[in-house]
Formats: sequence, structure tokens, C-alpha cells
Amino acid sequence: MIVKLKNEISLQQKEVLSSFLQEQGINFEYREIYGQSIFLLFSTLLESQIAYFTSLPFVEELAETPKEYLLASGGWKKAPTMFNVAGQLIGGNEINIIAGPCSVESEEQIFKVAEYLHGMGVKFIRGGAYKPRTSPYRFQGLGKEGLQLIRKAADAYGLRVVTEVIDSSLIAEVSEYADILQVGSRNMQNYYFLKQLGKIDKPVLLKRGMYSKISEWLMAAEYILSSGNEKVILCERGIRTFDTTVRNTMDVAAIPLIKELSHLPVFADPSHGTGRRDLVTPMALASVAAGADGIMVEIHPDPDKALSDGMQSLYLEQFKDLVNKANAVATAVGRSLDCDNSSKKTNAKPSENVVSV
Repeated sequence: MIVKLKNEISLQQKEVLSSFLQEQGINFEYREIYGQSIFLLFSTLLESQIAYFTSLPFVEELAETPKEYLLASGGWKKAPTMFNVAGQLIGGNEINIIAGPCSVESEEQIFKVAEYLHGMGVKFIRGGAYKPRTSPYRFQGLGKEGLQLIRKAADAYGLRVVTEVIDSSLIAEVSEYADILQVGSRNMQNYYFLKQLGKIDKPVLLKRGMYSKISEWLMAAEYILSSGNEKVILCERGIRTFDTTVRNTMDVAAIPLIKELSHLPVFADPSHGTGRRDLVTPMALASVAAGADGIMVEIHPDPDKALSDGMQSLYLEQFKDLVNKANAVATAVGRSLDCDNSSKKTNAKPSENVVSV
């Protein structure tokens, strides 16, 4: 149960409620979510306790939680959630583009990608530094060196960094370099981890679990929201099905469904959603048409030599074609891309910006 308080509640009134809850032995936590003061109650209330709450003039309502998720639901917050990431709006009418390699492999590679994105007017660069691989013998990422390289490349070309954090022990380190922390499919149901991400002041891009229902995905977001972090982005990245023709089955229907059920922005990752380079652009366009607030795409200067996910990474010229077509689709549905090529390139060279590690 959630006790929603009126906006004009005083500190003294909050203390009155806290004291009552403690005296009654009711387990609770105080939170402020989307400007709304609430008490989360983890105990079943007696009728007398419910009567006490409803009698207080500064209590707006007692919200039952028949759904497993409440704070992520459209019933809790009617207006779409929007927030800024280093000056770029997430969740607005403009569709964000995130692009970059699966893994940061070298200084030369990540600077080449960053320069290209800057020239395209793209505002967000992605790249993994810590890579959770199915096989322990595959490339696991450069670790902290990778974080430093992508941050330096992003700063040189005015980009924002999106990178994955794979464990609670790495949250502080990744937060130092990233603008958006990505939670991969494998970690969507790591609930303790999600609660820790709810305690930081960084946006979290939450990818759908490869076997997860829509409701389970929203419940995972609820863990982050209920722990205090309001900046959550949902990302559809395909689910495992019986079909082995593609790496995953891209669930485009999830995008408008999330828009119906939740106020959270929803992105699409057609690279992981299909695992096939030839399908990335068609599914990106379908996602834009379906209402996605952002597209995350893997690109590489030489995909055939990529250390991870080369088969689903676009060549740079293919990415340019995707952006041009996505812009046309966005215009057709009354939106636009947060992407322009009017900005001037910097004179930065990789050798001038690499950090010693």
C-alpha cells in the first residue's frame, strides 16, 4: 500500500506519520517520486490504521497496489515522463538516436565512431566497457580503460555516453564516465542491483529481459522507481522464441503497448532485437512508426573485424541511410529526430585525447 501525501505537507506532519508507523510496527519507507511525497508500506493494515490515515488532512489517499507495478503505470502519472541528459531531452517529441560499437575496442576505433556521429549530428554514443558474454573465452571488454576512452571521445565531439553497468560493485565507477547507465537483458531481474540503481542520480536504460513478459519488465522498472530514481528508460531489445532464423524476435508491439500502460519513455534496439545487420534498418523504421522515443543501434568502422556482435553492427554508411529513412518516417508520424548535421566538427585527434591507463 502507498500513502500519498498532499504537496503542502510540512516536515512536522511527516514526522507525525513516521512516529505513528513506528509505534504501530508497520514497515515503511519514505520516498519522493515525481514530486509526490509518499510512504511505502510493507505491512497489511488494520481497519483502525486505515481509518487513522484517512482522517489526516494532509493525506491525499491510500493507494492499493493490486498491480505489481504502480509508479511505472500510466494511472500513477498521466503525463509522459521527460528529463534532460546533459542538455538533451529524453521522452519529448524528438526521437533520440544512440549509436556506437558493441564494445570499445581501441582508441582509434572509438574516436573514429565519435567523429562520425558528431558529423551526423547524433548526440549519444554507446559502447561497452564491461561485456557480459555467454562464453568466458570471448572478449569481455577493456574495463575501466574502455570507460575512459569512450568518455574522452564523447567529450572531444560533444556526445553523451551510454554504457552498460553489469554489477552493483561497478555502479560508482561507471557513473563517473557515463551519462546513461544501461542495464542489459541478463540483469533485468537482478532486483537487488536495480534497487541500487534507484539510489543514484543518473538515468537508467532498462533493457527487456530476453524471456520477460511486459508486466515483468514494468515491475523491474518499479524497483528502480520505488528506490527513488525517476529517470528510467525502457528499451525493447527482442525476446527469445522458438524461431532460430533470427537471434531474437523483435517485439515491435511492445512499444505502443508500453505507451498505453506506462508514462516512461521507451526505446528500441533493433541490433539485439534481430541479430542481423540486414534487418536492423527495417526494424528501426518500424519502431519509429510504432512510437518509439529513441533508437539504439550498433555501428562499427569495420564490422567484419569487430570483437563482439559484428554480424548485427551496421557499416557507417548503412547507419547514415538508416538515419535518413528514420527521419522520413518520424516526419510522417508527426515527430522528428534529435539529430542534425549542422554542428561544426572539432579539431580533436585521438592521440590528443587518450587518457593514460
